[in-house]
Amino acid sequence: MEQIMEQMPIVIHSLNIGFLQTLKLFFVTLIGAFPLGLIMSLGSTSRFKPLSYFIKFVVWIIRGTPLMIQLLIIYYFPGLVLHNPIWGGGEAGRFLAASVSFILNYSCYFSEIYRGGIQSIPVGQEEAGLVLGMTKTQIFFKIKLLQVIKHIVPPMSNEIITLVKDTSLARIIALQEIIWAGQAFMKGSQGISGAIWPLFFTAVYYLIFNGILTLLLGRLEKKLDYFR
Repeated sequence: MEQIMEQMPIVIHSLNIGFLQTLKLFFVTLIGAFPLGLIMSLGSTSRFKPLSYFIKFVVWIIRGTPLMIQLLIIYYFPGLVLHNPIWGGGEAGRFLAASVSFILNYSCYFSEIYRGGIQSIPVGQEEAGLVLGMTKTQIFFKIKLLQVIKHIVPPMSNEIITLVKDTSLARIIALQEIIWAGQAFMKGSQGISGAIWPLFFTAVYYLIFNGILTLLLGRLEKKLDYFR
């Protein structure tokens, strides 16, 4: 126990650095995937069939394959196959590759949630808007959008919570997120080796962060109750 207490400041400092990387990947993914998912959902429901079929094909591939494989392909393919290592070998390059992978993956999942939310709005509302002289763009943003948000908050919440845990997959390309930091003390890091207890602390970070997100998303859902 005394040894653990001596090692605690070193471990917590390392885990904090890893958790900051996890937070960066989490927020960058959301910032990129939210708008891209909406664009993809509009494309998949477009009357222009080539675009619609292409978006649906991409979504099918991304949703049908593991995120870990997508990470490996996106990071290693340019260098090993095209002989153009666009990501470089540093931490910044690995983070960029991970961000691209996560944004692409989650935008496909979000696009299906958006599509379901949009299609859940009664057609009569659009027809009423057209009768009043509104354009389809005005109908979407002034009538449909807030109702869509209400419908998609529960499934989006589940995906966001899943994203928090999925960020740990980035260690497959050696991105030094929080689990990488905790696992390093098993192999040997900063004078500490054979220590498994730091991994239990990583779980505490995830639990606290997920707890905060659950509360915030629950409040958002309650604020949208007026659409019932």
